[in-house]
Amino acid sequence: MPSILARPPEGSGLKPVVGEPGPPYIGNTLRTMRRPFQVARERYAQFGPVTWSWLLGQRTVTVQGPEAAEQVLVNRDKAFANGPAWSYFIGPFFHRGIMLLDFDEHLHHRRIMQQAFTRPRLHAYMDMMAPSIGKGLDAWRPGPGFRVYDHVKQLTLDLATDVFMGVSLDRAEADRINGAFVDAVRAGTAYVRFPVPGLRWHRGMRARRVLEEFFRAHLPAKRRDGGDDLFAALCQAETDDGHRFTDDDVVNHMIFALMAAHDTTTITLTTMAYHLARHPEWQERLREESRALGRPVLEFADLDALTGVDMVMKEATRLVAPVPALPRRTVKDTAILGHHIPAGVTVVVPTLTNHHMPEWWPDPERFDPERFSPERREDKVHRYAWGPFGGGAHKCIGLHFAGMQVKSILHQWLLRYRWSVPAGYEWPLDTTSLPSPKDGLPVRLDRLETTG
Repeated sequence: MPSILARPPEGSGLKPVVGEPGPPYIGNTLRTMRRPFQVARERYAQFGPVTWSWLLGQRTVTVQGPEAAEQVLVNRDKAFANGPAWSYFIGPFFHRGIMLLDFDEHLHHRRIMQQAFTRPRLHAYMDMMAPSIGKGLDAWRPGPGFRVYDHVKQLTLDLATDVFMGVSLDRAEADRINGAFVDAVRAGTAYVRFPVPGLRWHRGMRARRVLEEFFRAHLPAKRRDGGDDLFAALCQAETDDGHRFTDDDVVNHMIFALMAAHDTTTITLTTMAYHLARHPEWQERLREESRALGRPVLEFADLDALTGVDMVMKEATRLVAPVPALPRRTVKDTAILGHHIPAGVTVVVPTLTNHHMPEWWPDPERFDPERFSPERREDKVHRYAWGPFGGGAHKCIGLHFAGMQVKSILHQWLLRYRWSVPAGYEWPLDTTSLPSPKDGLPVRLDRLETTG
């Protein structure tokens, strides 16, 4: 039954937010998580771009379309806070990560962290990645039933260990740390949000302790010895006026950065692999682009040359946004597109479904990388039409690293292998947490005769 979220102040001229909230706490959680595209279309048709519902135990306003997204993400009147919103989902597991900080404190930490993502640092990370990418890809076993998602996730986790941590781990220890990251991420969308042994939330709390112990054990050596990895960079980062991270800051930011980097990269590469398998003409186009460079390993100067990869990467993150929703919490009464939003409410920008709105994207379900070509640039219809990296003060600080890593991996992958799926195959996308294929994306993987 439709109802209003809150009555607007008398004489404000604002409209109330209307929605169909469902029962308290549970609300529309299950429907929204399992069928996000269908629910988004229904809500937009019934209530317009601003509506509300109970989701995961919270009164949640969902804002659809780039105009509403801009108002929330740009946050001109500082009404929307990141920390309280994200903390509800992942706070216990990714405590005080950069995305969970707000306003002046966030700016302070971001200024320090930017020292870890300068051009020379990115160049060093890229050089460090190349051998590990080759080693990981060479270990893949060609044949039918090759599960892309599982193998890419393992590869990106191993790269995170090498490039981000700069710590040599045996297979058992690497698997233990990687498993802790998986448990911590999955805990964020747990239905039971307290530590019942054996359930997601409990496993996430245990995983956080494992990660903290790991980084604290290695932190003194990183402070002392430095290095080219992200862990060392955060230990050594210093602003012009002498501000540095505390040990607690380094641990918190490392745990968050590794989660953000490997999960989003895995989803992006898996989505690209899926569409390149379904559209072999694009796979061959990208392979020829990589072969034309004449190098088995991508170099920093080559990044801008891979224009086809760039278009496919943008289209993949449009079709499946790696971070499907961007939540905020209102710290004071505000307005979105003329609707009254009271303080203390969660507001969500649903990136995953916003990217599929036919009002902004022609034929939105079709894989069409050329929509990002210089001649078309359909993303320019609005500055927030395409937003896989967020926007405003909280725009992803590692977006250039992400693009560099995706291109580095795909370049070597294209030169080593060709992959395909049966005609008519469509992946079963699981959207109950971060989006991923339920079947792991099985492909037929064939090794090419030459790697150059």
